Amino acid sequence: MKIKSLFLVLTICISIAVQAQKSEYNAQSISDSLKENANAVVRLNQIDILIASQRSMTIKTKRVITVLNEKGLRAIDAIEWYNKSTTVRSIEAIVYDGLGNEIKKIKRKDFKDQSAVSGSTLFSENRYVFLDYTPIVYPFTLIYESEVQTSTTAFIPEWKPLTDYFLSVEKSILNVNCPSNLGFKKKEANFSDFKIVKSTDTPTQLSYTATHILAQKREEYSPDFDVIFPVVTMGLEYFNLEGVDGNAKTWKEYGQWFSEKILSGTDDLSAETKTKIRTLVGNETDPIKKARIVYHYVQEKTRYIFIHVGIGGWKPMPASDVDRLGYGDCKALSNYTKALLEAVDVPAYYTELYGDEDKMDIKSDFVSIQGNHVILCVPNKDKYLFLECTSQDIPFGYQANFTDDRNVIVMKPDGGEIIRTKIYDDTDNTKSSKGSYTVAPDGTLSGTVTMVSEGTRYGRKYYLEKMQPTDQEKHYKEYWDNINNLKIDKLAFVNDKEAIRFTENVAISAVNYGTIANNKMMVPVNAFTQYTGSVKRIRNRKTPFEIARGSADSDEIKVVLPAGFSVEFLPANFESKTKFGSYTTEIIKKDDNNLIYKRTLFVKSGLYANKDYDEYRLFMEQVNRNDNAKIILTKN
Repeated sequence: MKIKSLFLVLTICISIAVQAQKSEYNAQSISDSLKENANAVVRLNQIDILIASQRSMTIKTKRVITVLNEKGLRAIDAIEWYNKSTTVRSIEAIVYDGLGNEIKKIKRKDFKDQSAVSGSTLFSENRYVFLDYTPIVYPFTLIYESEVQTSTTAFIPEWKPLTDYFLSVEKSILNVNCPSNLGFKKKEANFSDFKIVKSTDTPTQLSYTATHILAQKREEYSPDFDVIFPVVTMGLEYFNLEGVDGNAKTWKEYGQWFSEKILSGTDDLSAETKTKIRTLVGNETDPIKKARIVYHYVQEKTRYIFIHVGIGGWKPMPASDVDRLGYGDCKALSNYTKALLEAVDVPAYYTELYGDEDKMDIKSDFVSIQGNHVILCVPNKDKYLFLECTSQDIPFGYQANFTDDRNVIVMKPDGGEIIRTKIYDDTDNTKSSKGSYTVAPDGTLSGTVTMVSEGTRYGRKYYLEKMQPTDQEKHYKEYWDNINNLKIDKLAFVNDKEAIRFTENVAISAVNYGTIANNKMMVPVNAFTQYTGSVKRIRNRKTPFEIARGSADSDEIKVVLPAGFSVEFLPANFESKTKFGSYTTEIIKKDDNNLIYKRTLFVKSGLYANKDYDEYRLFMEQVNRNDNAKIILTKN
């Protein structure tokens, strides 16, 4: 009897344990608020970082995530990178069905392991191991665990409780342990409005817990993700980079270390190359003119290929190798250009930054190794000129849309210094259009237009001249999507790299541009610069919105109306001025058949409050509506 009772108790206990496990990973147990707008729910994301010494760091990760649909697969993020200094000591996963029943165990051998080399990479020491899991049914829950050991302590992973839109978080935990003698430091950002508790904060320990973060919808014109949502950036004053010890409390010290330990010995050139570049420069004495000659020489001689070897991919290939081989990555080509400039007595500084169309600053108040790109800084009296050394097409000193308007770290002879790159003013980012079009009695349009782009607008256009004819035609049909039956009759470009100005001369035609019905013809007055887009309506917008780059358009188009028709209606002149910019249209009637259409549109860059978004949307709706205004003609 006692044995039966004991067996019954054990059975009940096992049953309770199984039910508890099922309940823990049962998708139905997730609160409705966390499911709303979510493709996946992070049940737990715990990161434990143990920094044992200047040359030893262990990162343990445990992530429990319930994937609700196919779009949520990207949130699994089961991937680890490794190289000679970093080892993936363990990696595994377990999959549960929607009710919390275990359905699959995934061991290290089941993960894919491949090189990090892409098509534009010559060679790299980096590899990564990742999970490629295809579920049978949704929802499902996956538990992912890994342990990574590295001797490189220069890069401590950032803690981001929320990592993506349409992802909610039940709990996210960070624990950090570090010796007191390494100078551990942190920078917190965007904690307000989120449930984050910092339970430990000492020179050797740090712990955060974030809970119940609801899924966020991405809102149009939102600033960068890291500007809105919580992030903790961490670093050490005494660190190691791929076997090279370093220490830096200030940017000045960082620049000194980088120059002595990373850049030292990489700028040697042969006597023959130095003689060649000096001969090419000749008797020129102006430093900027010398730099222009050297820059064009590098563009013609070299090409960009990504290389990631050596000290974490941070040490450039020797300038002599670039000179001999004719290729290099951003580090190598910038360092090579620097060596050539120094050979003709032009100072130049190696410069680290974040290169991207979205503007991203080096965190000037947090000294650490940062950035993903390298350019060159050349002193120009009391200013600086920045050179992008990876492109064979970009004009000398042009930066727009990839390295403009951001804080960078410049390695000067006496140490590092934070400097801001060139800012393109809104009024400098211009596109002016001048042309004419004729509307025939059957509604056919034929016209020519000259469009001149400068500032950041140049960067959106200069590539057109190197496109194939079919791609050029596709571009203009998309650009002029307001014109049905569009035919490109003639194209000619002028790329003035000295003035940094791109000119498009285009001749077009289109049947049925004017719509005829009941002895009347409707003609859209703005043929060449019609804004056909829209700004999405967002009720109760939560985030601020950003216009990253402003612009200024000006148009003057001659319009020849068809013979045999008289003007019944002309759109009224229009003017709108807002905090976001201004917009004007004007139609001047020269005679019964000839008009001049004038238009200006100025958009002001800036970071605006969420409450201003609807006003901006209405402003752009006004632009759309007036750009689509039509002339009504009556047949005589």
